[in-house]
Amino acid sequence: MDFSVERANSRQLSPPVIAPWLELHAGRISDPVKRLRFLRHKMAEVTRKELARPVPAVKRTAFVKVAASCVLVPLFLFIPKSPSSNAAKTADRESRLALPSAQVGVVPTLAQVWLVEQTPTLESYSNGLRIDLTFAVTNRPRHRFPVFPINGGVDPSQYETKPMGIVYHSTESHLAPFEEAQNARLRQLGRNLLENVRRERSYHYVIDRFGRVFREVEESDTANHAGHSIWADARGVYVNLNAGFLGVALEGRSGEADSLTAAQVLASRLLTEMLRSRYRIAAENCVTHAQVSVNPSNMQLGYHVDWAAGFPFAALGLPNNYAQPPASVWAFGFDSPPALIDLSGGEWAGLASAELQVKLQAAVESLPLWRYRAMLRHRYQDIRSALGAPLVEIQGGN
Repeated sequence: MDFSVERANSRQLSPPVIAPWLELHAGRISDPVKRLRFLRHKMAEVTRKELARPVPAVKRTAFVKVAASCVLVPLFLFIPKSPSSNAAKTADRESRLALPSAQVGVVPTLAQVWLVEQTPTLESYSNGLRIDLTFAVTNRPRHRFPVFPINGGVDPSQYETKPMGIVYHSTESHLAPFEEAQNARLRQLGRNLLENVRRERSYHYVIDRFGRVFREVEESDTANHAGHSIWADARGVYVNLNAGFLGVALEGRSGEADSLTAAQVLASRLLTEMLRSRYRIAAENCVTHAQVSVNPSNMQLGYHVDWAAGFPFAALGLPNNYAQPPASVWAFGFDSPPALIDLSGGEWAGLASAELQVKLQAAVESLPLWRYRAMLRHRYQDIRSALGAPLVEIQGGN
């Protein structure tokens, strides 16, 4: 994807930090459960003081979102396994506690959508969705894929065979002004895009600027849309989402607000409803490419940054999934580069929430942050090795 993330005036969202005196005091508490409760209490005090102190507008807005979205709910937690029996006991005790995790709002119920009519070139659904099949091709069949446990280890806790989520992309392709005088140019650019996606097997679906939905890769097969990617839900952690998640691309540029048309938003909602109904996809697993894309070479989140901000979750009938803490950070120790934080415009509250979880867990384990993060990263590399990942891989998608 050719998309610049450099800006002259950098705006960085700084997650809440644990002061040295707090880490020192916490380290003197031998009981891990009492230590975590102490940290929670003190971090709440820090949050209240921070909110009462004048801060720059952008930074304050982002911090308020994190503070408002953090509630005690079970459980997005990773504690690395240790050969020490004491560490094992600590992990067992802490795994039964609740940690701050993002509350993304009311989770919508699944709409019931069914296939009404099918021809060789068109599918019609009960919610009004129409899918053009003229560009559909096959690719690698979807085989079962692993889901890794939240609480550590490299052995899968289970396997799945059906899509577990949706990744939304922006095509970042050439655009013409969306006006009647440009109709022929709009149609030609759209067709060029569809042919290129079909050739590359890039996405399962493309929604053009007129709101037309095209199937590009059959849902039973994988598409080359996610590359190195990570996400998690209550079942566990997903690594490399081509097999486990469907790819939906909207023709446009994610950094240009006016490139997304009303017709595309409506079509995206109808397609999302159908896919969630068909595969029972959880709302929290409908996320953008920027939220899941990672770069293993430098251990940073955001190798691809399409829809790092501005994705219309609410208009698609979804909760604000920017509040979800990315699993790449809290489960595997990836960094959030300042350029990505800047690009998010302070909207991505989940980044700060994930960083806070890592800091809290490092303190619970009485480890320096750098060492705890290194343990998380070691687990990711072990999983990659178990999956047979080569040292150099081509990143898929935009």
